[in-house]
Amino acid sequence: MITDVVIAGGGPNGLMLACELSLAGVRPVVLERLPEPSREAKANGLLGQVVTMLDRRGLHERLSGSPEPPRPNSAYFMFGAMGLDLSLLEDSPVHALPVPQRRIVQVLHERAVELGVEIRRGHEVVGLSQDDDLVTVDVASPGGAYQLRARYLVGADGAHSATRKLSGIGFPGVTYDRMTVRSAHATVPADWVDPATGALDVPGHGAVLPFLPHRTERGGFSYAPMPGHPPLVSTTEWDQAETAAPMSLDELRESIRRVLGVDVPLGPPDGEGPHVLRRLTGGNTRVAERFSDRRVFLIGDAAHVYAATGGGPGLNLGLQDAVNLGWKLATVLRGGAPPALLDSYETERRRAADRMVVNARAQAALIAPGDDVTGLRELFTELLRDRSTVQRLAGLVAGADVRYDMGGPEAHPLVGRFAPDMELDTPAGPVRLAELTRTARPLLLDLTEEASLTQELTLRGDHVDTVTARPRASAPTALLLRPDCYVAWASASPRPDAAEMEELRAALRRWFGLI
Repeated sequence: MITDVVIAGGGPNGLMLACELSLAGVRPVVLERLPEPSREAKANGLLGQVVTMLDRRGLHERLSGSPEPPRPNSAYFMFGAMGLDLSLLEDSPVHALPVPQRRIVQVLHERAVELGVEIRRGHEVVGLSQDDDLVTVDVASPGGAYQLRARYLVGADGAHSATRKLSGIGFPGVTYDRMTVRSAHATVPADWVDPATGALDVPGHGAVLPFLPHRTERGGFSYAPMPGHPPLVSTTEWDQAETAAPMSLDELRESIRRVLGVDVPLGPPDGEGPHVLRRLTGGNTRVAERFSDRRVFLIGDAAHVYAATGGGPGLNLGLQDAVNLGWKLATVLRGGAPPALLDSYETERRRAADRMVVNARAQAALIAPGDDVTGLRELFTELLRDRSTVQRLAGLVAGADVRYDMGGPEAHPLVGRFAPDMELDTPAGPVRLAELTRTARPLLLDLTEEASLTQELTLRGDHVDTVTARPRASAPTALLLRPDCYVAWASASPRPDAAEMEELRAALRRWFGLI
């Protein structure tokens, strides 16, 4: 048998890709090296545009436990351990969803199983070869070695990706070896926590806001009271002597004393684990030389890793890699796709990856020790009083400032951008845009007068969902959305003219091979 798609890696990115392919009618096989889901504490949540993307697949409620749609952070955030006053913005792009990575994996695994995905645990890719038509994957498993033949192989197998290495794809970048990060779940004195703000009021030092890194001349400190879990306390220091001793709470207490100049009495964590107690030295910012090699593709940490930005932005990027690639692979497998469709995966996602490099390097520079950095931070703090600066940095940390090349200079400003949230009045009643995108199909929104767009357009096949509606607020009059919710075409005309109709037909041909 020939499998359409083999996915190496059953973490968040691999499972997200499996769900996207299944929604499009493709049944992938997921190979996960670990026999059981990891209980290791990794990322503590999701940050940025991916929170909205998950809402548009109906997954936000499962992850948040609330039927309420995601709301942007409109209060404060951080960039380089400096405050971003998001209240200055009319529309903040920063969304945060505090949920442990193991819960993200659990929800995506459940969804994948619901969609009929085959997940093979304890199965590891150990070799591959490919020709013009197929990839042959060598697999090691508890039952012995075997081979799979597939039309495509996707490496979602992490920073040490076997898929990337076996494909001969380089992983250039920078290794930071000066930085030591110590982290632990621990208890803190209850009377030190401000019930109004959640800040940790450290005697002799001052208030430390929750979840936001705090820099001193001697290092960094953060306090993250995750819901339902003991707080995660972390420090960052530079040029620390190496040690082979196991990490301990005493070591973290001593590090806090050096960074803050005062003692913080940490206690052991409450409740059932797993609990974090780790020391990490160094970090990497790397982007693969290429994101594909003929019939092999890379997503997530297999394609890019970043130091100094935390797990949230990395998951933001990786899960959106999966959403970008999934519908394109499915379109090609169904037949009739434009020849350059798969090439657009690397073009688009490399742009997003390179933007994250800017984010990671800038933040690494701003949290480094030294008087010169302190001077830079003083100047930067002045710039952060400017609304346009806050808007630019908020878009950067959220991954919302990426615009794909999907139209010429005269195109509508939304073309190439992630579609904004919208509330619509349809013949069936009021709906949010997120409720119309859960099938992962192309979507044409006709908000024109008397649905004039739909009347003039004849689509070949049934590959595009068409919805006529009236917006509840100022909005474009028509939008063509790709399955990844990026705008392929838009109009502001009450009745699009002949030129705009031709642009729409060109977009349908370019992305879906229609008309």
